[in-house]
Amino acid sequence: MTEEIEFILDSTEESMNGSIAHLEKEFLNIRAGKASPAMLGSVFVDYYGSATPLSQVSKISVPDARTITLQPFEKNMLHVIEKAIMIANIGFNPMNNGDVIIISVPPLTEERRKDLAKQAKSEAEDAKIGVRNVRKDANTDIKKLEKEGTSEDVCKSAEEQVQNLTNTYIRKIDELLAAKEAEIMKV
Repeated sequence: MTEEIEFILDSTEESMNGSIAHLEKEFLNIRAGKASPAMLGSVFVDYYGSATPLSQVSKISVPDARTITLQPFEKNMLHVIEKAIMIANIGFNPMNNGDVIIISVPPLTEERRKDLAKQAKSEAEDAKIGVRNVRKDANTDIKKLEKEGTSEDVCKSAEEQVQNLTNTYIRKIDELLAAKEAEIMKV
């Protein structure tokens, strides 16, 4: 097999791995009942004029399954953090006791669980689209090589390998989605 085809296959696999990594990151933002610091991953605070992740301006801890506490590194950041959580619109109502911010994570209703499962399905579908786009790009590159004189058999073999990679990664996405849906729907 030629170096060009090996390069195409390696970069295809790397890109497909990127789709899986992105999906796993997106799944962390979909809450599944239990409190987790990752739930606040999308919250950014105005820290002296720049948007800073919440984890860089406060200590986030989870004392129990239904509570998240935030201990700001600077006391004057309490109200700014509280406001940022409200603006983020993630369904939490922070309480400020003067020293820490306490967030009670409400239990999920059946309707909310279904919405979260739909959101997870949507993210999985986006990941599948990403994998298929990578396959399309790889096949286009292989066709170019065939036009430039690489043997037809080698190119057909490479296309089959790309399809096998695609099938493997689509299966991985389906497995991740099934696990996430089970986690969301578990009461």
